[in-house]
Amino acid sequence: MTYGEAVVEKAGEKYVYDFSEGHKDLKQLLGGKGANLAEMTRMGLPVPAGFTVTTSACQAYLATGSNPPGLAAEIDEHLAALESAMGRRLGDASDPLLVSVRSGAAFSMPGMMETVLNVGLNDESVVGLAAQAGGNERFAWDSYRRLIQMFGKTVCDVPGDEFSNALDEAKAARGATDDLHLEAADLQALTDRYKRIFAKHTGHEFPQDPREQMRLAMEAVFRSWNAERAVLYRRQERIPADLGTAVNVVAMVFGNLGPDSGTGVAFTRDPASGAQGIYGDYLQNAQGEDVVAGIRNTIPLDDLRTLDRRSYDELLEIMATLEGHYRDLCDIEFTIERGKLWMLQTRVGKRTAGAAFRIAAQLVNEGMIDLDEALRRVSGAQLAQLMFPRFDLAEEPVALTKGIGASPGAAVGRAVFSAERAVELAAAGEQVILVRRETNPEDLAGMIAAQGILTARGGKTSHAAVVARGMGRTCVCGADQVEIAADRFTTGGRTINEGDVISVDGTTGCVYLGAVPVRPSEVVQYFEGEQTDSVLVDAVHKLMSHADTTRALAVRTNADTAADAARARRFGAEGIGLCRTEHMFLGDRRELVERLILAATPTERADALAALLPLQRADFVDLFRAMDGLPVTVRLIDPPLHEFLPSLEELAVNVAVARERGEDHAEDAQLLDAVRRMHEQNPMLGLRGVRLGLVIPGLFAMQVRAITEAAVQLAREGLDPHPEIMVPLVGAVQELETVRRECEQIVTEVVADSGVHVLIGTMIEVPRAALTAGQIAEAADFFSFGTNDLTQMGWGFSRDDVEGAFFWRYLELGIFGISPFESIDRDGVGRLIRIATEEGRAVRPGLKLGVCGEHGGDPESVHFFHEVGLDYVSCSPFRVPVARLEAGRAAITAGESDSR
Repeated sequence: MTYGEAVVEKAGEKYVYDFSEGHKDLKQLLGGKGANLAEMTRMGLPVPAGFTVTTSACQAYLATGSNPPGLAAEIDEHLAALESAMGRRLGDASDPLLVSVRSGAAFSMPGMMETVLNVGLNDESVVGLAAQAGGNERFAWDSYRRLIQMFGKTVCDVPGDEFSNALDEAKAARGATDDLHLEAADLQALTDRYKRIFAKHTGHEFPQDPREQMRLAMEAVFRSWNAERAVLYRRQERIPADLGTAVNVVAMVFGNLGPDSGTGVAFTRDPASGAQGIYGDYLQNAQGEDVVAGIRNTIPLDDLRTLDRRSYDELLEIMATLEGHYRDLCDIEFTIERGKLWMLQTRVGKRTAGAAFRIAAQLVNEGMIDLDEALRRVSGAQLAQLMFPRFDLAEEPVALTKGIGASPGAAVGRAVFSAERAVELAAAGEQVILVRRETNPEDLAGMIAAQGILTARGGKTSHAAVVARGMGRTCVCGADQVEIAADRFTTGGRTINEGDVISVDGTTGCVYLGAVPVRPSEVVQYFEGEQTDSVLVDAVHKLMSHADTTRALAVRTNADTAADAARARRFGAEGIGLCRTEHMFLGDRRELVERLILAATPTERADALAALLPLQRADFVDLFRAMDGLPVTVRLIDPPLHEFLPSLEELAVNVAVARERGEDHAEDAQLLDAVRRMHEQNPMLGLRGVRLGLVIPGLFAMQVRAITEAAVQLAREGLDPHPEIMVPLVGAVQELETVRRECEQIVTEVVADSGVHVLIGTMIEVPRAALTAGQIAEAADFFSFGTNDLTQMGWGFSRDDVEGAFFWRYLELGIFGISPFESIDRDGVGRLIRIATEEGRAVRPGLKLGVCGEHGGDPESVHFFHEVGLDYVSCSPFRVPVARLEAGRAAITAGESDSR
């Protein structure tokens, strides 16, 4: 049975739910929009009547290319109930019922999928709609032209620019600045032109059968789940690709009936800052898409107080009710139809990283949620955003313009005016700012590629603002003094051409000429131990403190210098999980290592090791001092050999040139012979790690002596060093046993009665080591999973080559949801880690287990390491706070699973 057949054959599947049948916990089935419309209906709020076609129906459609059996009959049944409730029929020429057909996935994907309004209008019912609206012909023709435009673009792929250009020409002919000044005759003529555009591109007339309109619109919404921009957004936000979208069919209410009507979007708290209060945008005489599309600049929601005080007061009361019910910031869409307020949507609102922390802390202080719930509502990715720098305005940069700070951050880059150009330049390594009149879903790739976004239109609820906040991208909207052309913009008498550098402040809304210098964020200053006084820092402190008291995983750092170790300790690191000693041999010491590797006699080798020993000892003294009282895991040297040898190609050229000139080349020729003997086709799989230590006598012994002598020196000074010696690239227990015997002899000799205790363990980075962990544990005090190499060898990928070569295609095809070098591959590499953990601890129950690859600082991976039962993760210093936070969240999530 195929997947599609399996989807269709679900016995007794119910595909359609009335709003009165659902509730907010059915998001997976009804999508977020449908579940929340149902919840508001259950709460008795003013929601237009309607029904939801489930995500299961979408999954079946996408699997087979047709609607599942029984869906049409269910829709007919629910449509009849809707017509009965409204007292109107879809397609009735004299008193028509119109509906909207809206997408609604389980996870919010703002602007990524399709919506069609005013479904049910045709050449006959447009006259009935005008009569229904008290003879308001302008409203009727405005609604009809909107249907043709949205239906054409969404359902039939008619280029949207054709409709937009026709509208611009109609406005120009009337001398109007916006569509509000077009009269009924203008809109009727525009509708006729839209129908001609539709016929030209589709080869047939605009469909007049309302039920056919509805069916085609539903199927278009289903297909939009796999639209390029939706796929890209899901990949960016790590949303599973197999969920599908629900479709909501809702009786139309009209915000474009005149000045006593309108549409808006509201937030119960500021989604940009987290400040308490009422925030939002409103447009008189408009339909809902006008607000989020940013085609007209909105007015602040507070202005509704003077325009329609009764609706304003009712809206505020409903907003308070919804925030109390959902116990969170709510994002609300509403329409006012001739003074009657209707709720069209609510959801837990997207917010900036700073707002997420502030709101979570506020709700704890207000007694609405506890600290565990507050920790669930923030993420390590958001904390990482808060650690980005801010602009330093001490030099008073040239201010170009100011808009609405829609998504905080300090972004600097070259101005570009199309998504395509943004992607192109970003791929070439340039930092860019995407400048648009307003963004739309087709701009998503450019928004992802850009450092920041600037729009001339729209507000905090426009497409650009909502998407930017969700991605953590800096954004300024509604800079209405900016006049944008194809490759430049002008403002305040200045012209900024494509390629000119600008700086965008998503907090204040200011835009500056040139590159403005940046300064550290207040959150970084807090982690550095500096005194700061802000609501944000207080919120971060509250949640970080709770994460630290909750988490089971310790968090160490990867550090090779005392400076990095000291910084990581200030950031909360509880030791060093990986000190890469090969990094200590670069620079001035490279020649010594080269001499060691190429040594032809035991004397030459001994001389090189004797020169390296005091240098290594001094390195470890500094490192142990910085981490006094905390464990320090030192990995013995593990370079690909070529990193410490002269270039084979350069040596060959030098010898050939010297020979041609008759110059003395004996020394270079001898060196060339030695390098040729040691040359490897694939150095990453060659003579490195434990193999290098076994082949070059005395190399590991020198390092172990330096480590233990440094520890003993500090112990005699009264400090408390905790060295851990890690043997890299072990694939067989015999390798570790051989090295361990040598290490123990030196440790016993040097440590004596100093009180220093030294652990000896290994890095699990070769798949064979994971599969024979039970054997290796007999000779190891600890394992540290080197997930970078374990991923590389597990997949057979060269991490230095594949990401640029073909990962983009794997991501595009859905083979990867995310690079396995970025987030742990649970099914493959993760299984190796599980096997090694279980088999290692079966042999040695007290075996200490950690991870020191880059995955140690990845939020998703931290949750996996908690599930597996590791003792600690280790990551770069700046990711230590992120790992601490996620370790706390992982403990809470695991506790919930256990309780269930």
